[in-house]
Parts: sequence; C-alpha cells; structure tokens
Amino acid sequence: MATATETDEFVAALRAQSRRYHDRHPFHRAMNEGALTRRELQAWAANRFYYQENLPRKDAAILANCPHREVRRRWILRIVDQDGTADGEGGIEAWLRLGEALGLTREEMGDERHVVPGVRFAVDAYVTFARTRPWTEAVASSLTELFAPDLMAERLTAFERHYPWIDRAGLAYFRSRLTQAPRDAEHALEVVTAYCGSPAERAGALAALSFKCDVLWSMLDAIERSCADGR
Repeated sequence: MATATETDEFVAALRAQSRRYHDRHPFHRAMNEGALTRRELQAWAANRFYYQENLPRKDAAILANCPHREVRRRWILRIVDQDGTADGEGGIEAWLRLGEALGLTREEMGDERHVVPGVRFAVDAYVTFARTRPWTEAVASSLTELFAPDLMAERLTAFERHYPWIDRAGLAYFRSRLTQAPRDAEHALEVVTAYCGSPAERAGALAALSFKCDVLWSMLDAIERSCADGR
C-alpha cells in the first residue's frame, strides 16, 4: 500500500508526462497557428478518425480485462460517448461531421483510403497494448486526457479564429470533450492511484502513459511526413 506522500509523488510523475504530449509537436503547433492548408487539415482529420473509431475497441479491451464491477460501470461510459446509443450520436459521428466540414466524405473516411501506414501501426499498437497488458496499465495509458481539456479549448479557439471556412457545427466534437475529458481523466486517475500500489505497478503505469504519448506523437509524425510527400 502506497503512502500519501508516495501517491502524491506518483500523481506528480504522471502529470509531468505533459511535457511529452503531442500538443508540442510541430504539426500540431502549425495547426493551432493557422498555418495548415485545407489538404493538410483533411489529412489530419482522416487519419485521426482511424484513432477515434478504434477507441471503443480499446475501451472494450479494458472492460474485458478489468475484474472490478465498480470500475467497469463507469468505464463503459467511454464507449457510449464514442458510439452513441442511436444513429447520429456519439464522438465517432461528431468526427465524421468534422470531416464533412473540412470537405471530406463519410465514405472516404470510413474506407480508410487516407490512413497512412505509420498511423495505422501506432493505433493498432495501442489497441493491442490495451488487450495484452495489465488492465491498470491500459487505464494509465488513457491519462493523456489529463492534458486534453486545455488542448481542446485551444484547438477550438484556433479553428474558429484561423479557419473561418469550417462550418462551426463541425466542431461539436471538440466542445463535447471540454466536459468529457476532465470527467474521464478524474476517473482514470482515481483507478490508477487506487489499484497501482506497488512500486512495480506505479512504474508500469508511468511507462504506459509514456507509451501513449509516443503513440500520439508518432501519429503526427506520420501525418506530417505524408503531407510533405504530397500523399
């Protein structure tokens, strides 16, 4: 059982991973500065959609591996948030609408024709991680959401300021995450601090969050390179 001081140090170490978050990536900074072209924004949205549509599978893997009913009861909300409970609802639907606002069709986003190999590899690795690693590590990997509310607020402001040609209705996903991300991060942090009591478990959680930062960074690397290559 970790002491209060050890828990505080653990949480501080988790939060310190923000220094490796993808908001510092040059492509992300260029996006927020209004420097991306329409084609580059489309490439980003189409590739990021592959990540979005795989999140319910990642969360289902966590549910399958988690032995605690009270954790599962709350974690399942993430799948509902993404899939919705009916047609026209959920985060995946909202991302499709973002793609449409950027000039993409649902068909070209759904058939993954724009997904580059580096993004596919990174996302698939993340889903595999959630399926095969201890469930607490998979939960810890989601803690990038600790850093997400500020990112979403900045992205929303940047898109409205620098890309006025985008239909504002297409930005609904970002608005929804302003409230969902803090809720999800709070729960994940509660779970990790409650169930990662040993030094080995805490080290595993930190490594998992580092891995997730690598996934998000690698995705932007691949997208940036594909745009430079004119793909």
